[in-house]
Amino acid sequence: MTQFNELGLSPQMLAAVEAQGYSTPTPIQQQAIPVILNGNDLFATAPTGTGKTAAFAIPILQNLDLESKKIQALILAPTRELAHQISDNFKKYGAQSSVKITLIYGGVPQFRQVDSLKRGAHIVIATPGRLLDLINQGFVKLSNVKTFVLDECDRMLDMGFIDDIREIGAYLKEENKQTLLFSATASREIRTLSEELLKSPEKIDIVPSAAEKPKIDQWLFAVGQKNKEELLLQLLEDDDIDAMLVFTRTKMGADKLVNVLRENGHKSVAIHGDKSQRDRNRNLDSFKQGRDRILVATDVAARGVDIKSLNYVLNFDMAEDPETYTHRIGRTGRAGTEGLAMSFCSPGEAKHLHELQKLFGDDVVTEMDHDFRIELPAKRSGGSQGQGGGRSGGGYSRGGSRGKRPHSNNHKDPKPAGESKTDRWGKSSSGAQSNRSYSKKRF
Repeated sequence: MTQFNELGLSPQMLAAVEAQGYSTPTPIQQQAIPVILNGNDLFATAPTGTGKTAAFAIPILQNLDLESKKIQALILAPTRELAHQISDNFKKYGAQSSVKITLIYGGVPQFRQVDSLKRGAHIVIATPGRLLDLINQGFVKLSNVKTFVLDECDRMLDMGFIDDIREIGAYLKEENKQTLLFSATASREIRTLSEELLKSPEKIDIVPSAAEKPKIDQWLFAVGQKNKEELLLQLLEDDDIDAMLVFTRTKMGADKLVNVLRENGHKSVAIHGDKSQRDRNRNLDSFKQGRDRILVATDVAARGVDIKSLNYVLNFDMAEDPETYTHRIGRTGRAGTEGLAMSFCSPGEAKHLHELQKLFGDDVVTEMDHDFRIELPAKRSGGSQGQGGGRSGGGYSRGGSRGKRPHSNNHKDPKPAGESKTDRWGKSSSGAQSNRSYSKKRF
């Protein structure tokens, strides 16, 4: 197995890597580091959580001229949270050097960022909008940039940053410029952009093995929009759910849900684009440290959020496309742990579920029985009653197989429906607490 000391790293850089306790590179690190050290352009596709930030941070740090005060590396990220995460990685691997890093993003006063630039920066990590503002004000000069990184490029295109990327790229000198494009997918738009920006790039496509793929059970709760809050409150009666990340479609919806949860005794915070960066950081830290049980987030705010050992994710509002769904549920089941991703789907959101099925297959999620269960519009005409009996799903069939939730110290696997007389979520009619009983159907 390849080790970091076989990738062409300097003794100083190897010491920095070893100081973090790492000796074996991930596949993306193993393949990307030599390419970047050699100065070649790179087009890399890799799933979230595969170590790609270190794959470009480590060689960029090694290639820096620390005697210069010019900006030598520019990294673009789609959100403030991801920019912070990237900056933390650079600081971690460059802790023993004199590297100067400036973090640039909107939503906060610019004076500290400008002051950092004036004191000199070897590396700038930025979101596109604020960076262009500072370029146009004359505070950022990119003529000496040697390495240009587009991280999570697919998300930047989804967020409408394509014109900003092109405008920023025009400020960079072509000679001796290295461009690195990282993306979770290789859509047609991404390939077109790569052809526009990259010169004879090396290509890396990281496909995780079966053992490396996230272990995520996916449960679907068909429920009317007006009953979603009550259903979530029922779920939270389960003490095994010690921390949950909940996704909403809108900022207003996130704040409203937090208010409902707090009114019912559940410690909750939100992060979204209308909150200041200070509030977002404080709320995220409070969730990570266990002071709050639930973090409610919009998609943009959660991009780049990395929470270790998070077992539960809920799509309170369905993701509007498969890529967003994949990103959301990828917040759990990380680093070999097990996770459970739950989705509340109302009739008006069924089209998003059908898109998931079209891309990933009918077994992408398992539907659960619950107090508020409704029938969703069929994705195709017709339908038959499944082997498990019960209500017709209008094209979906019911089954009786059992799902698992992430392992915890006191958790017992849920019983199949009908095994004991229970009311909602497994509370026995005698008042004694029984195992939670979840029944489900496959479609």
